[in-house]
Amino acid sequence: MAQQILIDPVTRIEGHAKITIQLDDAGKVSDARFHVAEFRGFEKFCEGRPLWEMPGITARICGICPVSHLLASAKAGDKILAVTIPPAANKLRRLMNLGQIIQSHALSFFHLSGPDLMLGMDSDPAGRNIFGLIAADPDFARRGIRLRQFGQEIIELLGGKKIHPAWSVPGGVRAGLAREGREHIRSRLPEAFETAQLALRRFKTIFDQFHEEAISFGDFPSLFMALVSAEGNWEHYDGNLRFVNSDGEVVADQVDPVFYQQYIGEVVQPDSYLKSPYYKPLGPTQGIYRVGPLARLNVCTHMGVPLADLELKEYRYRFHGTATSSFLYHYARLIEILAALELIERMIDDPDLTSDHLRAVAGINRLDGVGVSEAPRGTLFHHYQVDKDGLIRWVNLIIATGQNNLAMNRTVAQIAGHYIHGPRIPEGVLNRIEAGIRAFDPCLSCSTHAVGFMPLHVQLVAADGTIQDEIWRD
Repeated sequence: MAQQILIDPVTRIEGHAKITIQLDDAGKVSDARFHVAEFRGFEKFCEGRPLWEMPGITARICGICPVSHLLASAKAGDKILAVTIPPAANKLRRLMNLGQIIQSHALSFFHLSGPDLMLGMDSDPAGRNIFGLIAADPDFARRGIRLRQFGQEIIELLGGKKIHPAWSVPGGVRAGLAREGREHIRSRLPEAFETAQLALRRFKTIFDQFHEEAISFGDFPSLFMALVSAEGNWEHYDGNLRFVNSDGEVVADQVDPVFYQQYIGEVVQPDSYLKSPYYKPLGPTQGIYRVGPLARLNVCTHMGVPLADLELKEYRYRFHGTATSSFLYHYARLIEILAALELIERMIDDPDLTSDHLRAVAGINRLDGVGVSEAPRGTLFHHYQVDKDGLIRWVNLIIATGQNNLAMNRTVAQIAGHYIHGPRIPEGVLNRIEAGIRAFDPCLSCSTHAVGFMPLHVQLVAADGTIQDEIWRD
């Protein structure tokens, strides 16, 4: 008899989602789906608001990565004003985005996925959390907390607040970095470097324990997309789009983000509020692509900084060029943290950071603008259309988590097919299914622009609707 497994909602992610797994008559996995049950609303209720308010409004989409929306929105505003922002504003925006990458990646690795990686997928769920990690290895957990704090401090020193700073605006930024702030960042860098390198060593040491997860957590061919510099190097704020395939071959290169609609299509699934973008020339079936740390390391030529370039070289040697397992998002995040620290160290003495020439002043010069930046979870698009008075007429937001939607569905199906062999699912297998989603570090508050709640409810449902098994996790 065909049966269905329901995981509702998935835990240790940012937002509310559920997973359904369909079993055939033989008890084997026939299909699996990742559903986002939150309502999407920001695109609609932004209509009628002034362009100038958009960075502050869209930053409220999420409390974890508000900086990503702040910057992409301001960049869309720059395009509508038709201005080139001052060099100081460009550098300051870059600095804040590096702080955002550090704090978000540290949260993902140490807090959300660290318990699985450090304590084991099959460890007691009562202690498989950040508190269990603190109990097992207090120094490592404390280092993770302080690394995230460092990224948040950079955001606060620039924007005045750790969360939702009203700082980046169309045309530039509101304030520079005080000299005391620069000294504080410099003083915290040595500890941050030590923690990033320790985490990399630790992950590489334990990686062999997760061989089975590495080959089953979304290891399949797909495209990868991210921004790159003009030289093809790793980029986090500006640049053009590059698509590569699983063999590392460039499919499309140096695509101006303003033309994103020629390359990215979007379909809507009937069972999820999360849209499913795809590479338009190949269609929704063959055009699955991934974004985020894994994609950024796959599409770039170099990281552009020495320590991270050495790590990238080892990473590519280990995985024979292009890494295709979604389990390796964890590894890629740690390399990006190291790269972000090196870039901060490189720019911290730049006199432009304390400049007071921070904003280009202009009126509405265009009625359409696209702002694109790399959020921690992947490429983020803000596309606005305005009237002659600067009031928003239309908004399209393409979020990193949405762009990974098709890949997350395939990942869930692959994990379920690998581990499930009957109507009962052990706790460790349930956790692996969730951990496959956590590898992408989805931000569902961003993807659907709403707030979620995260207990866990799992049901095994027969074809006639009777509940065969049921588990609740508070």
